[in-house]
Amino acid sequence: MAALQDLLEYQKLDGELRKIDLELGATEEKKKLNQAKVIMRNAELRIAAQDKRAVELKQLRDSLIARVDETSKAIAEYSDVEELVEGGGDVSFYKKSAQQLMDRVRAMKAELNGMLDEIEKLTAEYKKLMEQGKQMNKQRKEYSEKYKEVQSRYADTVASLTKQMEETARKIPPEMLERYKQKRNEKVFPVLVPLNGDMCVCGMDLPLAQRNRLAGGNVIECENCHRFIYKQ
Repeated sequence: MAALQDLLEYQKLDGELRKIDLELGATEEKKKLNQAKVIMRNAELRIAAQDKRAVELKQLRDSLIARVDETSKAIAEYSDVEELVEGGGDVSFYKKSAQQLMDRVRAMKAELNGMLDEIEKLTAEYKKLMEQGKQMNKQRKEYSEKYKEVQSRYADTVASLTKQMEETARKIPPEMLERYKQKRNEKVFPVLVPLNGDMCVCGMDLPLAQRNRLAGGNVIECENCHRFIYKQ
């Protein structure tokens, strides 16, 4: 029973720290700081995506230029078409082949121009994002300093509560304290709740066999909300 009372005291102190944390999270300084961080993170992700696309475009451009050069060389071979015809070649065949190669070159050049346009737009957007990131980083530092000022108002209280929690934690069996911390990491609060008649505070009915296990300061876990239930 003593361990349960110590854990309840630990939870009480934890609740007071949680209340301060919620109050800090609701301040304008914290909201603006979080907003700046989100904008910077999004800008970083977009810049990373653009860096990747820039590499892809460079590879495509190099490949396309090589294909254009190769096709141009093939077209050059038809400069002696008159000699080929005199040697018995089919003039219509050579003309058709040359035309196909010319069409292919025009298509590749159009593709290359489109690619260059995309690179130009990508570069402009990249510069814009870098400038935005620079401005947001400046604002983030500004909001960070202001938020630290707000935090300082709670510093003494937080330090006192933290010290009390550490002292209380030493009285709690390690296994019990670890189970509590695991639930807190799952964003469950309060972790320990009293039996409410024959049910949990969440409304989940508890069988008699489970309620009987609460004797002697034991706790059980609610299958619905996963809180720890104790009997007052």
